[in-house]
Amino acid sequence: MIRILGVIFAVFICTNMAFAGPIRIKDLVEFDGVRGNDLVGYGLVVGLNGTGDGIRNAPFTEEIMANILERLGVNVTGEQFRPKNVAAVFVTAELPPFSRAGSQIDITVSAIGDAKSLLGGTLIMTPLNAADGQIYAVAQGTIIAGGVSAEGDGASVVQGVPTAGVIPSGARVEREVDFDFASLTEIRMALRTPDFTTAGRIEQAVNAAFGRPVARMLDAGTVQLDINATRLPSAAHALGQVENILVEPERKAKVVVDQRSGTIVMGEDVRISRVAVSQGNLTLRIQEEPIVVQPNPFAEGQTVVVPRTTAEIEEEPGIGLAEISGGTSLSEVIAGLNALGVAPRDMIDILKSIKAAGALHAEFIVR
Repeated sequence: MIRILGVIFAVFICTNMAFAGPIRIKDLVEFDGVRGNDLVGYGLVVGLNGTGDGIRNAPFTEEIMANILERLGVNVTGEQFRPKNVAAVFVTAELPPFSRAGSQIDITVSAIGDAKSLLGGTLIMTPLNAADGQIYAVAQGTIIAGGVSAEGDGASVVQGVPTAGVIPSGARVEREVDFDFASLTEIRMALRTPDFTTAGRIEQAVNAAFGRPVARMLDAGTVQLDINATRLPSAAHALGQVENILVEPERKAKVVVDQRSGTIVMGEDVRISRVAVSQGNLTLRIQEEPIVVQPNPFAEGQTVVVPRTTAEIEEEPGIGLAEISGGTSLSEVIAGLNALGVAPRDMIDILKSIKAAGALHAEFIVR
């Protein structure tokens, strides 16, 4: 149910099923060694329509532009140029696992100077480095900006973020990550949400699929797979069979509250012990209305300001003393409070108090 009170809204999502249903192992774990690598580079965008960096405010733009021109055989030593159609940018990308030389990846381009927009710009050939300092890809292409801006002498308008954009397939892989995946004899599966019950179910499901003990739970977040015990030709064949095995995950009882938007999200397993709740709002309002007092015409005296203060205490109706029986689900409590017309902000305060009293049996996360 969604209640909108001004700009505050609350969304209550409660699961009606006891379990989420079987989920593929590939959606629950990360396989050891199967990971991407972050890349970053520093480059130059050209072709902007007067929306580039101001050279005086971003001297590094002039430096990189001079370096590029020197590499192209153009001598600009001692020359002063103040173009407005170039911008210095950071280029970021992720090198997917098992990327081969010649494959293409997407990149993100972000201005680092005072450029107003990258719309219509072209990124000049930019090498992308990994954490080891080696160049793994080279980026170049036309930027698709994420917004638009326009301005005149007296006003300007900006929609979206025109100082950042993307280039689909804008980088070409030049170096491969050295990783001999085929030689692995054991692979660890790391659970995205560590849980002993889920890890045990993954172990049981994998062993049942192969008909022999090939998986072993190491801890709440790790299950180890013995490649040799699977009797398959390689680790790739083993993971291709393991990742599609269905497992029913176990989830912790959680309540997530976003105070900025008034959003409350909870799980079906959240329970509340027997507790009594009473809630009300007290508002203190003080208003100053000074009065100017002047003497009568032709009378002696001077004009003075007399302060006048109005103080008012208002107690808004809330919920009276209510008792919640033990074992009640949080969804039932929320439904009851919602039926009484309790505002989302007040509902969040009530949940905080119930948690502080030790009656809310769930992990309470406030953002």
